[in-house]
Amino acid sequence: MGNIRARMAARTVVKGTDYATRNDRWLTPLPIVRSLGTFDLDPAAAPDHPTAEECWTPEAIGDGLAMPWHGRVWLNPPYGRAQGEWIRRLLDHGSGVGLIPVAMGTRLWQDVVMPVAPAILFYRHRVSFLRRDGETTDDMVSPQASALVAASDDDADALIASGLPGIVLRMT
Repeated sequence: MGNIRARMAARTVVKGTDYATRNDRWLTPLPIVRSLGTFDLDPAAAPDHPTAEECWTPEAIGDGLAMPWHGRVWLNPPYGRAQGEWIRRLLDHGSGVGLIPVAMGTRLWQDVVMPVAPAILFYRHRVSFLRRDGETTDDMVSPQASALVAASDDDADALIASGLPGIVLRMT
């Protein structure tokens, strides 16, 4: 038990400019994003990775979580403890899609995603993320399953129409 507690205590909350200094950002393959339509804003974007019309990077604007969001949002949030804040914000915003790891037993899933999201696409394969340079390698395959979470009924329809492999669970 002590070992697990030590690892948990060593984890840090990743927000804003802290996120900008990390080199472990895993970028969503653009075909996944494009299959869902167009997005107005990515508040947790990476430089030179065009996921939305407007991409906020921590390097350029700081903490995208603290800024006012607009339009349809694409969100691949920083993973870690702050991830729940980002997904909660997306669902409160009410327009967009978020990509998160499947962890059904967590508070994020039990208290936020399942009761609020109108639909969830459980992605069939492990996502092969891109490195900052846009390349994929075997070490960039997600270590766990991923899901796309819709923030509105229109976004739920986009998940269904996307043609992405997986199962869409409509919650409403």
